[in-house]
Amino acid sequence: MTQLYVGLDVSLEQTAICIVDQEGRVIFEGQATSDPDAIAEVLRCHGNLFARIGFEAGPLSQWLFFGLSNAGLPAVCIEARHAKAAMTAMNRNKNDRNDARSLAQLIRSGWFKTVHVKSQESQELRTLLVAREFLVNKLRDHENKIRGLLRPFGLKVGRVSASGYASRVRELIEGNSRLELCMEALLAGRASMMEQLANLHRELLRVTANDELCRRFMTIPGVGPVTALAFKTTIDDPGRFRRSNDVGAHLGLTPRQYQSGETDVRGRISRSGDSFTRTALFTAAHVMLTRSRQWTSIKSWGMRIAQRSSLKKAKIAVARKLAVDMHRMWRDATPFRWGAAA
Repeated sequence: MTQLYVGLDVSLEQTAICIVDQEGRVIFEGQATSDPDAIAEVLRCHGNLFARIGFEAGPLSQWLFFGLSNAGLPAVCIEARHAKAAMTAMNRNKNDRNDARSLAQLIRSGWFKTVHVKSQESQELRTLLVAREFLVNKLRDHENKIRGLLRPFGLKVGRVSASGYASRVRELIEGNSRLELCMEALLAGRASMMEQLANLHRELLRVTANDELCRRFMTIPGVGPVTALAFKTTIDDPGRFRRSNDVGAHLGLTPRQYQSGETDVRGRISRSGDSFTRTALFTAAHVMLTRSRQWTSIKSWGMRIAQRSSLKKAKIAVARKLAVDMHRMWRDATPFRWGAAA
């Protein structure tokens, strides 16, 4: 029996579908609503002999992957860079139909890299982290905007605590009715954001306090609730990495390399993978090397790198080391090993 391969070019409203056989001949081309049930209904009209049904990673990937998998269809999510390279090489003219055809041929050839689709729980916890981070950034922007609006009048907020920020602004604008009207509106928005941020932060602390793995991660100096939960939700399944050293490369914490003949150049870190988790690990490394007074073998190793190179490179190296050790702690269910004293 001839096995079939399907390429799906997914957009927000419509999905272009292309079905090819083992020889690469096009069996069907059409469209369906970007909904797992609608796509499955179209595919079932062509039998049940599908070897692979592929689509590139995107905002709807998780929903489509689990929807098609629950319908008994062999769905795979492929890396967007591989998909783009294939579509660019196969078709000079870009449109949804040609993209679906290129994806179908790519799925048939097997020359692609699959993307791990995170579990529903990991996606929900990730949403909690991103929503909290969004409010943190917007609150900072909000306060900077108030400072900027007052500066042309010679009113300088200066260094002030978060709790004393509003009273300091009101003190500066006292007696100016127009500025009071504007600043009170902005301060009311700031107060609302602070309240919602506090709600999300309490939920973050509750989740990490009730999670045994996060508590184990937080025994590492410098690793707090954000870093622990970010690492857990990004990795999702420690078994998908054969070696713990691969985690550093997955998070973009290893240097780029260009090697050809006698040329072998190593550059800066690749910055591939999840930027949020990479930043969180870098922050944890910064805290460990510059603020924490607890001495560990990782800190000792990082300080030696800082002495012979630079502190920034030491932080990157420690961040990569933290990713490797945290994966090993997760996979082997072992506690953090402090190592030798200073």
